[in-house]
Amino acid sequence: MTNHSEATGQYEPDSSVHPDGIARPADPFGEPVVTLRTPAELADALPYLLGFRPEESIVLIALHGDRGRFGGRVRLGVPERAEDWPCVAEQLAQCLVGGSERRGERPDGIVAFLCQDPVGAETGQQVVERLRPLAQELRTACGRLDVPVLEVVCIAQSRFWTYCCPDTGCCPPEGVPLLRPGTSVLAAAATYMGVRADATQSEIRGRLTPWETAAATDQERALDAASVALLPRMLRDAEAEAEAVAEGDAARDEKLVGVPGKDPGKDPGKACDEGQGVASDTLDLARRIMARLEAAPPAPGDTIAADNRDDELIAHDEAAALIFGLQVRTTRDRAAEWMEGTEGPSALRLWRALSRRCVGAYAEYAAAPLALAGWVAWSLGDLAEGQEALDMALGADSRYAFALLLNQACNDDMDPETIRRCLRRKREARDGATVHDAAALQDGATVRDDAAPPRRRRRRRPSRTASEASRAPGGPAKGPQNRRQTARRVAKEGP
Repeated sequence: MTNHSEATGQYEPDSSVHPDGIARPADPFGEPVVTLRTPAELADALPYLLGFRPEESIVLIALHGDRGRFGGRVRLGVPERAEDWPCVAEQLAQCLVGGSERRGERPDGIVAFLCQDPVGAETGQQVVERLRPLAQELRTACGRLDVPVLEVVCIAQSRFWTYCCPDTGCCPPEGVPLLRPGTSVLAAAATYMGVRADATQSEIRGRLTPWETAAATDQERALDAASVALLPRMLRDAEAEAEAVAEGDAARDEKLVGVPGKDPGKDPGKACDEGQGVASDTLDLARRIMARLEAAPPAPGDTIAADNRDDELIAHDEAAALIFGLQVRTTRDRAAEWMEGTEGPSALRLWRALSRRCVGAYAEYAAAPLALAGWVAWSLGDLAEGQEALDMALGADSRYAFALLLNQACNDDMDPETIRRCLRRKREARDGATVHDAAALQDGATVRDDAAPPRRRRRRRPSRTASEASRAPGGPAKGPQNRRQTARRVAKEGP
């Protein structure tokens, strides 16, 4: 956008453009509307549009109508390798335009931001030149979708540059200092609306990053011990669930062919409710720790002190047991139901704490607690932390389907209530089935026909211990590293 006298966008919610750029209500009791005219005002608006101050990010924001009302937005970290830039630019453009079309409003234009601080002795101007090919890739990718990129702003070292304005008078080569936080008209309007953008991207990620202190060594030892203690039990649980599924399938087949009186088989989804296995222990322990956290509310304002206090309330062995238990898909899905009400804030504190405990060689295990933290943060209304946590989950495991689906839903501006309704229905159906089973047992009901021939069962071979397996020919190698790999492979029933 080379004409900086024209309006470049409107801060949401939408209404009419005010030519003087002053924030004022659209009606006497409405919300303020701010007109943005220059790249400086665009750069100042970015934290309020995202909910935090981005640092290592590519951001695309859709513009709608002749007046450039802000619409959907997508954000991704800047890839380290320049050869990845064309692919990333294509994906971001398709995500933004496709998401807007699904909501029924194709963008009329796009504003792009590149945010990256200098590395080492690099200057801000060198960052701008290094990222110039990426800016061109973004413009080309959006152009192929017939949506023009009206402005590309680069933010580095508390200054901004524009790739689209050749006028060195308003956009000098050394860049322009950013507006002082909280001094703009937009900042006043955002404060009036209750929108905050105090946290930086690194501060949000810092609450979810694994420890690098001396305590990390003790936590890794606890994770090694948990792998030895829980792996045999998880193997037995997985075998029992597979047998339950097979029995249920066989019973349904017999019912279809008219064999009366057969046992309908076990429901593997009720294993947690029956009080058996690692899943039940994991959920019970999580509930106890959530109650512990709820009884110790954090002091407002100081997030570091709040997180340190939460860490002190969770023992190393407790954290290790929960991290392993959450690797099972069905257990993780049950934990995702703690997403609102009084459960939500305590669950979010727990998932943050577990994400910080996935230290050393257990970094990949963080995908589960990070995805849960992202989901609960989003469900509670904090989209900024939700997206950051989901991005980190995909960084831990790029194929983790739970995080992939949630991340896509966030980028498409999907209402989290849709997901909450699904989880509520599952919980209500499970609770209803439990009540029904309890009533049937109390009445002395039975579902098995004594006259029916007994089902032949395959004898279960006793599972070998880890030490026996390590001594067997061709067996896995000894040592904690192999235990970590085996536990991750066995526990991860599905993404």
